[in-house]
Parts: sequence; C-alpha cells; structure tokens
Amino acid sequence: MRYISTRGHETSYAFTDILLRGLAPDGGLFVPQSYPQVDADTLRQWTQLFQRDGYPALATAIMGLFIDDIPTADLERMCQAAYNREVFATDEVTPVTPLSDGLWLLHLSNGPTAAFKDMAMQMLGQLFEYVLAREGRELNILGATSGDTGSSAEYAMLGKRGVRVFMLTPAGRMSAFQQAQMFGLDDPSIVNVAVDGVFDDCQDLVKAVSADADFKQRYRIGAVNSINFARLLAQVVYYVAAWIQVSGDPNHRVSFSVPTGNFGDVCAGHIARSMGVPIDRLIVATNENDVLDEFFRTGVYRPRASAQTWATSSPSMDISKASNFERFIFDVVGRDASRVRDLFVKQLGSEGFFDLSGTGDFAAVRSRFGFLSGKSTHADRLDSIASVYRHEDVVIDPHTADAWGVAREALRAGAVEPPIVVLETALPVKFAQTIEEALGFVPPVPARFADIESAGRRVVDLPNDVDAVKDLIRRHVDG
Repeated sequence: MRYISTRGHETSYAFTDILLRGLAPDGGLFVPQSYPQVDADTLRQWTQLFQRDGYPALATAIMGLFIDDIPTADLERMCQAAYNREVFATDEVTPVTPLSDGLWLLHLSNGPTAAFKDMAMQMLGQLFEYVLAREGRELNILGATSGDTGSSAEYAMLGKRGVRVFMLTPAGRMSAFQQAQMFGLDDPSIVNVAVDGVFDDCQDLVKAVSADADFKQRYRIGAVNSINFARLLAQVVYYVAAWIQVSGDPNHRVSFSVPTGNFGDVCAGHIARSMGVPIDRLIVATNENDVLDEFFRTGVYRPRASAQTWATSSPSMDISKASNFERFIFDVVGRDASRVRDLFVKQLGSEGFFDLSGTGDFAAVRSRFGFLSGKSTHADRLDSIASVYRHEDVVIDPHTADAWGVAREALRAGAVEPPIVVLETALPVKFAQTIEEALGFVPPVPARFADIESAGRRVVDLPNDVDAVKDLIRRHVDG
C-alpha cells in the first residue's frame, strides 16, 4: 500500500512515512493509491471476527489492509491497547442503541475525554509512540481544535515517549467543560494555546507552519488533525462495526447521518463505502455554518471568512473551511490531481469558491457516492434534544442532535430508507448549558469528570500570527 498526494506530488510513501508528516510536500493531503476492496465473504468474516473477538480484532483486520510496513503482531498489540474496557468502559467499545423510526444511535463517546475523537486518537497515540521508538525520533505535534480534537489528542499522547503537543484553540469559542479538559492538564509536554480568532484561523496557522518545509523539518512538526490519514483510517473501523451490529448482512445496506464541519468523520464513511462496505447514504449534517450543506445542495464550495463563521450551540462544528474535503473532491473528479490543484489552489485562491454544478462530477456526488445533506439551527437542535429525550429517554448532545434532526427530515422527505445510524459526537455533559435550555435540567456529570472544572488553567494566549506560533515552538523545543 502506497500513499500519494491529492495534488500530484511525484513521490509515493509508505504508511509510516505519512504517519508523521501531516500535509504532503506540495500542500495536498495523503490518500491511498487505491482503496482496498472487500467482498461479501470478507464482510461475513469480519462479522464473525467482531462477534467472536471484539472491536480490537476488527480494527486489526481493517487497518491491516492499509498498513503493510508494521508487522501484524505489533498492529494487533496496539489495537488491543487502544480499544479495551479500561479505555472505553465497555467491551463493545462502540455499542449501538435502537431508536424509533428505523434510527440507531452509535455510541462513540465512551473514551477518556467523552468525545468521538477518542476513537482515532487512542490509536494514533499508539502508532506515534511505536514508530518514534522504532526510528529513534521525537515529534512535536501541532494541532488545531474546535473543541474535542484537542483534549482527545492530549489525553492520547500523555506519557508517550518522544512526543510534545502544541494545541491551538479559538479563544472563548469552546464550552467550559471542553476548556477545562484541556487547560487543566499539568504536563510540560502539553502546551495549550488560545488564539485570537476562530477555529479556521487556528487551522490556517497549522497549515502555514507545516508549509514551511525547513521549519517543519528542523522542529519535527507532525499533525493529529484529520489531515492525518491515520485518524481517518481508525474511524473507518467504527462504520464497519456499526454496520455489523445493525445488519451484518452483505446484501443489506445501512445509511449514516454524520454531524460534521471539517469533513473528517464523514470522509471515513466515504472510504468505508468506497471499499465495498454496504453503506447506502452518507448524510452530512451541518449547523448554521453550512458551507458543506451548500455544496451538497448546489455544487458550490464557498468557504467563509472568520467574521462569517458563527458561534453556535454545536461549537465543535463552527468550521467554514473543511480540511478533509479535498480528499473527497479528489475522488469525485476521478483522482485528477491537476483538477484538484486548479480547484483548491487557483480557484479558491483567486475567487474564494469553486463551482461543480451542472457537471457530471457533481451529479455523481449523490448517484455514485451516495451523499445527502442538511442543516440544523439552534432551535432545531433544541427540538431534537427534547424529542429524543421525550420519546427515547436518551439525552444527546447538540452535535448529535444536528445529525438526528437532519436524518429525521431526510426520512420524512423520502430521500433515504431506514435503517440510519446517527453518529454520536460527545457526552451531553460537555454542553450542559444547551441541554439545560432544551430539557430544563443539567445532565449528570460522570464520576470520572466530577472535579474537572475546578482544575487550574494552563494556557498561552497568542495573536493570530504564524510567527508567534513558531516562536512559541522554538522556545519550548530549544529550551
């Protein structure tokens, strides 16, 4: 298995080479040269494997199709260390709950930071430590978070040899619980940074630092954001696990409704579908920052400026530049790297948008690739939270509510058939204010988080300036 850039860089790479690189040298994103294909027999074998040996065994089988430069025994050991009851509080790791009208809830928030990002980050921490030890190297992770990626990354990297984390956050844009999870960590290898801007500014700073090849090499900069393909690969596993639990019949397709702003979570579903996993529709659910919904409705991709990126009650999706979208468009345009460069470098750079409407490529987005989309507002998510609690006696967080509401509307419109699996984003306690507004009570705090908001704050304030970020890294690495 070799990996290439979406923008056509002439060199291909092995998995462990791209694991520590983040962006490709030409600014593109790494993707497999081709997706492994699975048939009905393989799907049946995976079903039996999951039912007999559990999630770690399934993860080993799926990830092993993409990783051929790590011995299987080592990969299996890492999957066992990442996915177990001690880490995720349940043997199933990602259990499902049936809801009404053919909807299912996929529980992805049982990990140490109560967010779905733990599903990928726990594995990424294992992979980083393994490769760094094998190569005798150190890594300085530079990431950006709108809420959950940061804490998941930091908890996954805590205590890992040879790893520092510099995590950029949009100042004042995360919930109190999210801030407490990150800023309460007291470890010299973890550096939290509050940037004067929105998430997209933080994301742009990460890309700008990574684009400086000399700085990146000297300071050994790596990525944990979803531009890192290893994260998406780890997420592919829970789509398969969900399909097995809801169906397990290779002739029976399942749809997924995915709350997303950065297109990472749903991109993993696209990869699973492209491999041959029986997925019918992939429903993109956005909040008021509806750049992705606009594209899937109109064919126009028009990222917003920082001033037009709204602060909402589903803050982890307050994103207007979807970092993983380029991977999907690469597939949509037939893996034509020259077209990707034209769309993402020339057209976005000069015009601020690109338009695929009226093209066969855009027609294939729904017919061939199975995508639908919808938008949810604050009022919608309050209604969704209240409705799920009233009818199911289940409390869902605001992002999951976006996905549930959009899925319900798609069902009512006849755009999709059940079953639909709604992907959970986080435990409700992380967004207590919105839950209280919807239901009239504050969700209970799990015992393991009882004192989290009383911890101290360890965070560095910085302007929205790439040189300031570089100086911070220099000070910590050079001493």
